[in-house]
Amino acid sequence: MILRTKGYLTVFLIMFLGSVLAQEKFTLSGTIADGSSNETLIGASVYIKEVQKTATTNEYGFFSISLPAGTYTVQVSYVSFGTQEETIVLNGNVRKNFSLVSSSEELQEVVISDDRRRAEIKRPEMSVNKLSVQEIKKMPVVLGEVDVLKSILTLPGVTNAGEGSSGFNVRGGAADQNLILLDEATIFNSSHLFGFFSVFNSDAIKDLKLYKGGIPARYGGRVSSVLDIYQKEGNNKEFHMNGGIGLISSRLLAEGPIVKERGSFLIGGRASYAHLFLKLTDNDNSAYFYDLNTKLSYKLNDNNNLYLSGYFGRDLFNINQSFNNIYGNSVVNLRWNHLFSEKLFSNMSMIYSDYYYGLQLDFIGFNWDSGIKNFNFKYDLKHYLSDKLKLNYGLNTIYYDFNPGEITPNGPNSAVNAETLEKKHAFEPAIYLDAEQELTDNITVSYGMRYSMFYRLGSQTFNTYANNQAVTFDEELKIYEKAMPTGTRTYGSGDVIANFGNLEPRAAISYQLDDNQSVKASYNRMAQYLHLISNTSSPTPLDVWAPSDNYLKPQLLDQVAVGYFRNFKNDAYTLEVETFFKKIKNRLDYIDGADLIANKAIEQVVLPGRSRAYGLEVLLRKNTGKLGGWISYTLSHAEQQTPGRAPGETGINNGRWYQTGYNKTHNLSITSTYELTDKWSFGAIFVLQSGLPSTFPNGQYQYGGITIPTFEGRNNSRLPAYHHLDVSATYTPKPEKKKGWQGEWVFSIYNLYNRMNAASITFRQNEDSGHNEAVKLSIFGIIPSVTYNFKF
Repeated sequence: MILRTKGYLTVFLIMFLGSVLAQEKFTLSGTIADGSSNETLIGASVYIKEVQKTATTNEYGFFSISLPAGTYTVQVSYVSFGTQEETIVLNGNVRKNFSLVSSSEELQEVVISDDRRRAEIKRPEMSVNKLSVQEIKKMPVVLGEVDVLKSILTLPGVTNAGEGSSGFNVRGGAADQNLILLDEATIFNSSHLFGFFSVFNSDAIKDLKLYKGGIPARYGGRVSSVLDIYQKEGNNKEFHMNGGIGLISSRLLAEGPIVKERGSFLIGGRASYAHLFLKLTDNDNSAYFYDLNTKLSYKLNDNNNLYLSGYFGRDLFNINQSFNNIYGNSVVNLRWNHLFSEKLFSNMSMIYSDYYYGLQLDFIGFNWDSGIKNFNFKYDLKHYLSDKLKLNYGLNTIYYDFNPGEITPNGPNSAVNAETLEKKHAFEPAIYLDAEQELTDNITVSYGMRYSMFYRLGSQTFNTYANNQAVTFDEELKIYEKAMPTGTRTYGSGDVIANFGNLEPRAAISYQLDDNQSVKASYNRMAQYLHLISNTSSPTPLDVWAPSDNYLKPQLLDQVAVGYFRNFKNDAYTLEVETFFKKIKNRLDYIDGADLIANKAIEQVVLPGRSRAYGLEVLLRKNTGKLGGWISYTLSHAEQQTPGRAPGETGINNGRWYQTGYNKTHNLSITSTYELTDKWSFGAIFVLQSGLPSTFPNGQYQYGGITIPTFEGRNNSRLPAYHHLDVSATYTPKPEKKKGWQGEWVFSIYNLYNRMNAASITFRQNEDSGHNEAVKLSIFGIIPSVTYNFKF
């Protein structure tokens, strides 16, 4: 009994001493902002010199770090800003806000100039690329306008499906497998003018981060990547305007205080007008876009902030006044930041997102409308438990409203009957917990779990099929065909048609070899419940999204990555090398001759398969000097397999693995900037990639006087290599001017040496000679442009 009592006392003393020691620690917290505008900075660094500890600001500029009582030298820094140093006495919890001066402004005495970007060594975060708007605006421009999507295409592991195609591909994944967020709202189509511009106005963007792997548990719903973009909050000190006038498009943005240093507004718009020049010729075709960004921010008090942000954009495409296409995104987000204490930060968001697609075909006589809407509620908390342990946890619920298509006749002479495909509904709730923990001075880990659920809801009438197979296989002809329904089953409003639940674990570890180098590894599992129904390798504007159900199963990803990270030459250079492998279950592919548009039973033309991708990525940056930039290279392979479901079935491509339509073995990008003088700066981007996989005919035969081609295996050949060089020059007449009207001229040339890259190759018989011939389709050659940018 005495021994037991002593044991209890020992445990009590240990807990008491731990509590006393914990009480000896205090918390330094606050925000970091741009001193000229009060715009909070995402990912700014707070470094404590005496204990060599670092904290970074979250998506709203907030940081928190716990330290023993004492006097500390605090260094605050951010890329393209100066480094501010201050001594702080910590004998209690301290709330301290910092304001940094941009390196383009005159530096004060307390500011040390330092624009170097270090590779993240200590944190287990990997497979992540970050770009601030300051960095993006230093990059070479195309058509006179800085473009967010063009900037991420220069990073390793990221490609697009060629000129004239929208979206982007990450580590061999399809474009619909990317989660694209603008102020936390989902963007379903990220491109204007079929990929030549992005929907993101760089003047309105504050920060972006691309997750290719090791994706935190707070993100879900896609299996390839997450592109997280935040808009600026607006200047709450002074009113400013900036914009640009170019040959193809122009833009204008205004921002200023609603209540000085408490509330602000931001509104910006863009529009293209190249179609106006086409009207001066005999060309009846036109293509243009316009969009609008807006945001309101208001600080209620030191612990509460409100934000209301929105985006609206539309693309309009017309051919000979008989083919009209309109599509675009609309999003609205209301957010509330609340600080419970120096260690607990929360954000609640209510989000509406809408992607619309409309088509008018006068030569057939009908209008087509489709789209997808979602209503999203998020509540996220970040808990700074100690200087060694941080937690992220929260919940997310999304309600989906799918409009697969509505056809209406557009005139009294139309032979088309009005028809509306049944709307589809779904509900996707999820909860998550993430932790980042420093185990030793050299080892830091992050680990977490997300549990996602998906409920496919009525009302809707479903076909039933024999053996529950919506696709049948003709053993004699060796082809897949639509199965004949055996009946129907009707679900009422709110009935659960199908439901799924998936555990999605995430883990990463960093081992710091020394102050300048580390090795990291990560694993993540993710589920995607939405499917893009499209017959192209990238999401063209003709998109139809479908939810998982009894026939369309959720896609499931497993990905591992290992990397080496190093800063050298006093941080003048950084090197990041990663290798990855990922596999995906339930990746859909289409049977030959699949009819996807206005299909009431899409399950009749798709088969489930699997895909995999693996590769090596290298990124080398030069951070200092007049010449800056980076070289990225990716060696990778992405392939898909759709085997037969039973003995005797051939599957797609005879059940063999085949290249995905966006697999590019080699991807080299060289990005450079050079500051010649205060007035003149130059930039260049060179891109060299393997050609896209394609399926070519390998023979022909005659049947009934008709020549019928035969084809090789799916995606067994490639288009010619894709490459081009883009250059730009920026002239600033009065670089010393920091107040009033400031202007600059941007001269750029896209595809300097006029490379006619192949968008596709078609085969036909020459009418004169009778010989077969291959015809290459190229979309863009050399394109010069000039833009005048201004601000005041």
